[in-house]
Amino acid sequence: MSSGSVFFISTVPSFMAWMTYISHWFDEDDWYEGQERAKMSHVKQVGLLAAGCQPWNKDICAASGDRFAYCATLAVYIYQLDHRYNEFKLHAIMSEHKKTITAISWCPHNPDVFASASADSLVIIWNVNEQKVVAKLDNTKGSKNQKHVLRPESLEGTDEEDPVTALEWDPLSTDYLLVANLHNGIRLVDSESLSCITTFSLPSAAASVQCLAWVSSAPGMFITGDSQVGVLRVWNVSRTTPIDNFKLKQTGFHGLHVLSSPPKKKSCSSQYPTKNHHTSSTSEAVPPPTLTQNQAFSLPPGHTVCCFMDGGVGLYDMGAKKWDFLRDLGHVETIFDCKFKPDNPDLLATASFDGTIKVWDINTLSAVYTSPGNEGVIYSISWAPGNLNCIAGGTSRNGAFIWDVRKGKMITRFSEHGKNGIFCIAWSHKDSKRIATCSSDGFCIIRTIDGNVLHKYKHPAAVFGCDWSQNNKDMIATGCEDKNVRVYYLATSSDQPLKVFTGHTAKVFHVRWSPLREGILCSGSDDGTVRLWDYTQDACINVLSGHTAPVRGLMWNPEIPYLLISGSWDYTIRVWDTRDGTCLDTVYDHGADVYGLTCHPSRPFTMASCSRDSTVRLWSLTPLINPLQINIITDRCWDDIISNTDRAVESGAPPLLCGKVSRDIKQELEKLSGSLQGKKLRWFSEFFSPPGGSKNLWDLVAVIKGQDDSLLPQNYCKGIMHMKHLIRFRLSKAQELTTVKMSKFGGGIGAPSKEERLKEAAEIHLRLGQIQRYCELMVELGEWDKALSVAPGVSMKYWRKLMQRRADQLIQEENDDVIPYCIAIGDVKKLVSFFTSRGQLKEALLVAQAACEGNIQMLTLSTTSGTSNSAGNNTDDYNDLLQKVSKELADWYFQDGRAVLAACCHLAVENIELAMANLIRGNELELAISVGTVLGESAAPATHYALELLARKCMAVITCFPSLGYRDLAVDLLMMIPDNKLQLVKLCAFYPGCTAEINDLHEKCNLPDVEECMQVAETIQADGDVFETMKYYLLSTEPEKALPVGIQYVKEQLCGSDWTLDSVFPYLDLLSYIRTEQLMLPKCSEFRNELLILCGYVGALLAIRREYNSIVPALYEYTSQLLKRRDVSVPLKIEQLSEELDAWRACTQSNKPTDELPCTPPSESQRALYSVLVSRIQGEPLKGMVGPDCVTGSNLPSHSDVHTSCLTGLKIQGPVFFLEDGKSTISLNDALMWAKVNPFSPLGTGIRLNPF
Repeated sequence: MSSGSVFFISTVPSFMAWMTYISHWFDEDDWYEGQERAKMSHVKQVGLLAAGCQPWNKDICAASGDRFAYCATLAVYIYQLDHRYNEFKLHAIMSEHKKTITAISWCPHNPDVFASASADSLVIIWNVNEQKVVAKLDNTKGSKNQKHVLRPESLEGTDEEDPVTALEWDPLSTDYLLVANLHNGIRLVDSESLSCITTFSLPSAAASVQCLAWVSSAPGMFITGDSQVGVLRVWNVSRTTPIDNFKLKQTGFHGLHVLSSPPKKKSCSSQYPTKNHHTSSTSEAVPPPTLTQNQAFSLPPGHTVCCFMDGGVGLYDMGAKKWDFLRDLGHVETIFDCKFKPDNPDLLATASFDGTIKVWDINTLSAVYTSPGNEGVIYSISWAPGNLNCIAGGTSRNGAFIWDVRKGKMITRFSEHGKNGIFCIAWSHKDSKRIATCSSDGFCIIRTIDGNVLHKYKHPAAVFGCDWSQNNKDMIATGCEDKNVRVYYLATSSDQPLKVFTGHTAKVFHVRWSPLREGILCSGSDDGTVRLWDYTQDACINVLSGHTAPVRGLMWNPEIPYLLISGSWDYTIRVWDTRDGTCLDTVYDHGADVYGLTCHPSRPFTMASCSRDSTVRLWSLTPLINPLQINIITDRCWDDIISNTDRAVESGAPPLLCGKVSRDIKQELEKLSGSLQGKKLRWFSEFFSPPGGSKNLWDLVAVIKGQDDSLLPQNYCKGIMHMKHLIRFRLSKAQELTTVKMSKFGGGIGAPSKEERLKEAAEIHLRLGQIQRYCELMVELGEWDKALSVAPGVSMKYWRKLMQRRADQLIQEENDDVIPYCIAIGDVKKLVSFFTSRGQLKEALLVAQAACEGNIQMLTLSTTSGTSNSAGNNTDDYNDLLQKVSKELADWYFQDGRAVLAACCHLAVENIELAMANLIRGNELELAISVGTVLGESAAPATHYALELLARKCMAVITCFPSLGYRDLAVDLLMMIPDNKLQLVKLCAFYPGCTAEINDLHEKCNLPDVEECMQVAETIQADGDVFETMKYYLLSTEPEKALPVGIQYVKEQLCGSDWTLDSVFPYLDLLSYIRTEQLMLPKCSEFRNELLILCGYVGALLAIRREYNSIVPALYEYTSQLLKRRDVSVPLKIEQLSEELDAWRACTQSNKPTDELPCTPPSESQRALYSVLVSRIQGEPLKGMVGPDCVTGSNLPSHSDVHTSCLTGLKIQGPVFFLEDGKSTISLNDALMWAKVNPFSPLGTGIRLNPF
């Protein structure tokens, strides 16, 4: 059975299950209760640092088809090849094991089934496609059974030990076994006669091997990885020495696995047809493939999963000698702590059970520095203040240390606690000479950085946490095993605490002073609560209950004084409003205990968390303070943005900024003259946005707006540059790298006898003046350089043709040596296509830009042949190519969940419309509006659309903030749209409230009051203007009167033959803004059903127009189900819907050739039906809005919070959206697309969907 059909079977029942599952809602009206439960997650995951590969067990990597997997301590990471971009992406994190994973293995005959085993004798069978556990086999301890013992000959008869480090059966025969011993190297053994067939010799006695693997695609070939240093060696059983050695890394190998079927590459040569080879004296010779230096053996085109001792893991292409994928470093065990560098919000340090500290660049998610290691367990770290570039660390047995990050070495050690564990270390940021540590020995010790002990505070039991006050440099708080929190004052000589706070019922772990509220401090405990203490009142002022296990991570937000975040052993992160103790959000994505939480004051709404699941995750907290961003966008006064702490912590106050960084921004703005809105939008946008391109985006906006290049930041050239800078910056980089190593081209050699004969023949031809024949024979010998060097002697045309043939051959072989050939003959398109097919989109962009600037000349030859070579020199051609490649690169970023970087690619070539569209399709609405406002007229249509969507977001039933405030925000946003009358009508129509509140809103929007609207509606109805009648009825005291008017009109339209989407959609869209409680009235049930059906059908057509292919079938199915279950009279038939869907499927899928089974071409009737649909649908008016939505984090797998979409029956990757029943889920991407084409929920309740 093919995988295609298996997939079909697995999704269809769940799709039908969805329909039966929701069918009972279609007739229910009790939606309010669900509304309360359904709440979109406020905290967005924006980055994930995967764990490294564990170095202690053997079978820790595995591969099958286009997937490979490796395991950290507690989770299995599965990567899958994305065929479109030819790159591996993290597909799933499987974490069910509670003890160390000991082995993983793929089912040999089913690529979707996978097994993992752990130290507690548990074996789990997984379905990788559905990311779920199929079976758990407990208690799988086996009995030991020894058959033969075979020792290396040199040890026979001695007692010396030489452990076997690796062994593998020959995949073609169970007679042969490959064995590696620690000291005595590698042997091929005959398992029947127990004799050694071959002993292989490693190049030096120091080399030892702990992992080996057969290459199944090349019989007799195997590979080994050295355990001291990362050398991969390729062997053949017929030779005792390696055929080839690759040094891949400094650290040694831990595991190897060869992919049985190497990933298929997209061929980019299909556009160049192959010629038939008939031989004549001048016919083209067939060249041999380019061989490696080791002439006797050609390396197999194999891919190897390589795991290293430092947790690094990668996929190496042995044929092309390059990494297809590499994660260079990674923690392999619990990460106990994470901290941002005080003077650089892009650098994050992490400390782990594996004994290392690593420093990461959170923009690229790559490791920048790693500590020497071997520190035992590192429980806690603290950066030195400012730019001192040092980190203090506390360990389980080796005391504390200071590590100089730049120099990469330990510069100081502290041993006052002896061998006792240090649970917390804190470097004072008010007095950079003092460091505090607390330990299991019951002491909190304060010392200077040169080791001089200032205070030793004795506690009755172990001390787990300590924190310096942010307002008083001499005050420190501690958390102790005796359940108490203590505060000490260093300015006195007393060793007794100033205050002792009691209340927790189990040990206290971390304590944290509020950075904004003097005297306020919180503590987390094993009793599962977080307590807030007021030092000035000697009292516990709040208890935050909700965690179901001990609390570990604690973090105050540095700008919003009441916002506190906690992490727990219950695997969750909770966000608290400490004013009333409400839990604003719970995040379930980590797969184990959450230990560390941190953020940086200059990027206060980006949080990092670390966990026992060995990952670090980045989160955006901006959805929690959305009104603030809108106040900035709509240019409200400073009082609505920045405030003092007392006002901000008043009950019910909207979020206000109180931190130092926001005040600094305000002060900087007040110093400037002229229009400040552009600067204000930029600075606050960077302040709110998570890493991942917003700075880059604003730099490009500044370049487009004509800013002087000298004002560009230093790291501008590391990001996506504007096209006018690309070549200039790369050129200066090339001049820095003046020494360039040249690699030799060609060099393949055939069998000697034939080779000698051909050489002799070639020499004769040359002496006879037959240069072309000589060249062809040289090509046959693989001596391309000789052939090309004399080819101009035949003609430039022939030389050029030969260059093209060489280029084609190298492209076939995916050989980087093709580049100079294409550049020399000016074949830009071939080179761009070569780079694009390999997913090297940035390289393609650079070449296309160079061609646009005229640096690459297409060779024009004065030949009489009809080929118009000069046409290729056309700048327009190259500009089109540049736009095309930029779009490819943007699409790659976009589908990877990085909409902001996608927008950067479009801005770099000044395609403002597409840049804006990418931001909107990535749901980065606030950023789109800010950027669009600064760019002005060219971005206006998209900016207005984004304002409309953001205003819709403010219309939601919000429990977090008072809706009155939200209503005003929506008005302010719509007021920024010049032609906003209809938008304001929709807002007033939808806004629920008493008559006085509604009239107040009408006045704000310059609309007549509700009574007057009623009269206007009746007058207009007599004149027969349907749209205006609906408008005023919706604004009146009886909005339900608009329903029959509008629905009747749309039904009449649909009965005709010449209606189009644009002739009916505006009517349905306006009607959909009727107040929800009016729509729910029993007397409206018939109209409600008809409205839902019509909106569903028109939504399906809109989805086809916008190419929202993932939801088109669901919208058709939704409409059919409603037609089936509701008693209505609409001009739609279930059969018609089904035929339309089939026609759409047949006609759109036949346009897209897939690697899978060839699809049946559409029938004539399907073509006819589809062309009618297309004529009705017409084009999308807003440029660039076509194509699926993809929000930040769409590609990040959750660890533990796995949901199934009720639209597709598939597991949801990335953010999840809960529907109004509080339990049905769809992906956020699908929810956004659905809401843009059909405002009503997929559950058929008549509730508006608001995922924005």
